[in-house]
Amino acid sequence: MSIEWVNRAIDDLRAWGRAHGVAVDVDEIRLLCDYASDYLEVGKLGDFTPATFEELLLSIYPRKVIAPPESARETLAAARLLVDFLQSAGQVGGNLAVRMRATLDRIEPEMPAALADTSRFGMAKSIFSAIGPESLEHPEPVAIPAGEAAREDDPGQEFCDCPGCSPLPAVRLASRAHLAAAARGVPLLGDLHRLVDWMVAAGRTPTVKGAMRVRDVAEAARELEIDEPPLLWDLAVYTGVAEAQGAVLTLDDDYGPLASRDDDDTLELWAAALEFLVEKETAGRVTGTRALDEELYDLCDMLYRVQVPVSEQVLAEYLGEIDLGDDDPIDLDRALARLARCGLVERSRSDLVSLTPLAVWGMREHYTGLGVEAPEAADLAEAGAQELIEGLLSGVPAELAEEDIARWLQRRGAAEAAGELLAAAAGGAPAVARGIAVTIVDRLGAEAEPAVRAHLGDAELRPHAIHWLSSRGLVAPVLTQQEMLWVSVDMLALAMPAAEDDLEIFAENMAASGPPAHLIEEMWRVDHPDVVAVLELLGRSLSDRQVAKAARKAAFKARSRSIR
Repeated sequence: MSIEWVNRAIDDLRAWGRAHGVAVDVDEIRLLCDYASDYLEVGKLGDFTPATFEELLLSIYPRKVIAPPESARETLAAARLLVDFLQSAGQVGGNLAVRMRATLDRIEPEMPAALADTSRFGMAKSIFSAIGPESLEHPEPVAIPAGEAAREDDPGQEFCDCPGCSPLPAVRLASRAHLAAAARGVPLLGDLHRLVDWMVAAGRTPTVKGAMRVRDVAEAARELEIDEPPLLWDLAVYTGVAEAQGAVLTLDDDYGPLASRDDDDTLELWAAALEFLVEKETAGRVTGTRALDEELYDLCDMLYRVQVPVSEQVLAEYLGEIDLGDDDPIDLDRALARLARCGLVERSRSDLVSLTPLAVWGMREHYTGLGVEAPEAADLAEAGAQELIEGLLSGVPAELAEEDIARWLQRRGAAEAAGELLAAAAGGAPAVARGIAVTIVDRLGAEAEPAVRAHLGDAELRPHAIHWLSSRGLVAPVLTQQEMLWVSVDMLALAMPAAEDDLEIFAENMAASGPPAHLIEEMWRVDHPDVVAVLELLGRSLSDRQVAKAARKAAFKARSRSIR
């Protein structure tokens, strides 16, 4: 996967831009790097060459990226900025940078025509961008809807978004051994045990009400160099590590060093600690702000449902809506550092924030304890092709879907992967399953040719196989008019679920890169189970009235033919 080196490159590029007062189009340059990594075997910035840019902008982009011809100017500007950065960072020499710029100058008049040439469109682009531009302009070829389903309430009832009424998505869990090891490394739990040991060693006792004595709080903070001893003491009492009965301090029967606890006992301690942090009154001692402590459950719940890292900017906007009352403004950097120390969140170099695997497990335990259904997602990397497709269809965020696909492919050779996927898509599979299979196969190189060619005899897969072979310059039959019609209907059938969710975006994408009117007029002749539904969708969504009318007439003809 390209994500690690690309993320590092983007971080360095951002820093370079700030240092030189240069505005950096991060999204466009990330796309260049992603495609270079995924399709041209570029593993680091220094691997870029003039030929890399030529292949990217005149071959990969026209085949993969849904963009109007006029967007070529922005892409070329980003490419030129990338060259400036490569030279400034010492990744390429001056002579090579000059050759790169000369290549980009030569590409400039050619690229708009290449983007507009429909004969160059690849399989993913042939979906007519109907799944949404942000899904197809990145190397994630399958856009999977989020697992959280919409809930229809009874008329007149207010919408309820409490855990019991808002379905939770399935989450991927780490092994118990990995989770227990992670829990033993959480600084919060380590400080908790150090504080209890310190109290016991000197025979210190709590107050009659069970709280730490004021002088002990001050001494603990100074001698142990820990923040918020009262929070740690309350946590120790809540989790049962220490028990304060009046002014008497006792320890639980299994108390001992954190490292000596078995996995089950360690995870039980962590689950109780997480529940305390997100549910109990902590007066700002967790995050540094009382109002944010009170919102901590909602924050963790949001990150649990999203399942993918969230930018710190998005978090800042989310937290900006909190009513602070008399509190000082939230210091996001300090709050995130505290939450990381508590084992709840982790931050990446790309300013992204997510729950730790340990926090995901703990939140799921908490939901389960509340009687809420909190499903666990299967590991699709070890599944067969059929299970992979079904798992992707079950509803996971696009980034998790990409991880599943990438790990699944890593465990197989290209020919083996293509053979399994196409076999799973054969024999009358639904269009959406077939579409997922062929778009994953579209990522594979020429070494998958034998497996793809073997399906030229399958009527449903033949058009996809021909397209795959021809797009790689391999010997392939010519698509007949009927096959071209069939594959157009098939790819639109794949797009229907997402299109129904947002007809406006679907219409915009179809206007930019959909099939021409004369093709739509002939679709009724296709022997495809979804042809009527596809034509009806086009008829009510296309912005061009004449083309929409043609689609409705074609739908009528298709229905009439099926009746006869």
